[in-house]
Amino acid sequence: MLGRSSPRAGVTWLLAILLVVVPLGAGAQQRRKVPRIGILWAYSQSVTLPFADTFRRTLQAMGYVEGRTIMLEERWADGSLDRLTSLAAELVRLDVDVIVAASTPAVQAVQKATKTIPIVMTLVTDPVETGVVPSLARPGGNVTGLSLMHPELSGKRLALLEEIVPKNARVAGTRWRAHRVAGSDVSE
Repeated sequence: MLGRSSPRAGVTWLLAILLVVVPLGAGAQQRRKVPRIGILWAYSQSVTLPFADTFRRTLQAMGYVEGRTIMLEERWADGSLDRLTSLAAELVRLDVDVIVAASTPAVQAVQKATKTIPIVMTLVTDPVETGVVPSLARPGGNVTGLSLMHPELSGKRLALLEEIVPKNARVAGTRWRAHRVAGSDVSE
């Protein structure tokens, strides 16, 4: 859910990223490179603030100090999906160690921009249906991360709503037409 932040999500997010970033410096005994994480947000800074705050707090709890032991390069598309491509390319030019892409369109934009920089997906609906990965068992390529895939819960959500809303009430839903996966939730 976009408006709320979960500490568990922050920890899971961080662990996925660290699994990708930490091995980069494991063999370097001399001067260690400070890992740089690129983050591509499809939405505005104000909308993503709860997620970003949780992520930063989790980094701090694990002993990371932003600007000293880890660098974050964040970019926001402010809801303009057309901007994702140029923002993804910008993160690639910055030569970050890993890119966190928060939303299906953000992941797709980063995939077009790089085949070599690891991509950690988050807030992604169905990565197989949207073509982000060929399968969950063997995602291949440079993408790993988390999915919000729960279309099987849509029917249960409506049943619960039916229990708490008066019998003669109507329920309406909307979906983003360009988002192919939203249809699986509706059909469920």
